[in-house]
Amino acid sequence: MNNKYDLIYEGKAKKVFSHDDADKVIIEFKDDATAFNALKKAKFEGKGKLNCLISAKIFKLLINNNIPTHFLELYNENTMIAQKIKVIPLEVVLRNTAYGSLCKQTTIKSGTVFAKPLIDFYLKNDELNDPLITKDRIELMKILSSNDLNLIIELTLKINAILKIFFKKIGLQLVDFKLEFGYDYKNKILLGDEISPDNCRLWDVNKENGTIVSLDKDRFRNDLGDLMEAYAEINRRINDSTEFNP
Repeated sequence: MNNKYDLIYEGKAKKVFSHDDADKVIIEFKDDATAFNALKKAKFEGKGKLNCLISAKIFKLLINNNIPTHFLELYNENTMIAQKIKVIPLEVVLRNTAYGSLCKQTTIKSGTVFAKPLIDFYLKNDELNDPLITKDRIELMKILSSNDLNLIIELTLKINAILKIFFKKIGLQLVDFKLEFGYDYKNKILLGDEISPDNCRLWDVNKENGTIVSLDKDRFRNDLGDLMEAYAEINRRINDSTEFNP
């Protein structure tokens, strides 16, 4: 990144820089992969580029479907320009199918498809290990008003409906995903962060024999195969989709 811009924040997967316009930021996607709250780490050349390109396409899809997001445009293949937001310290996880931590914390069997989506909230706090948090606790801690919390739930359900249809068209099952939101300078809630195989669980399901192939970060998390191969396949399917090639 050009030294002209100041580094505002560096996370596990992205760096956020200042922009000439104070209401905008430049987000650079890193090649780092982390799992289990960064206890497992690795670097994959080209991962940042793929996540950036995938996120840009997904954000455009959501914007075209009236979802307010922070995405503005690509700066280059691994960097985007976004609206500057004050990030809400919550991770919003929507689950369509039971898998992962939910099955470890409950008696729900892995692979159970839900009649309606389940939304969980996690407090973004590394010291507390991002704990599961209730709606009442969110309001008690004054993280969000009841109205803003309801708006985020409404947006999350709309995003899920859009993404489920889109991914199904390219042969993928959207198992679950994590979202982050924030307030822009007008105090409007926008979808932030990224939408990529880093924070979406995507299964390629063979309809003949029912076998499941993970095409997301579970490959790295659970040593299920080549991570870059999976991310490149997601990017290829998105680029080939009729959504972007009518």
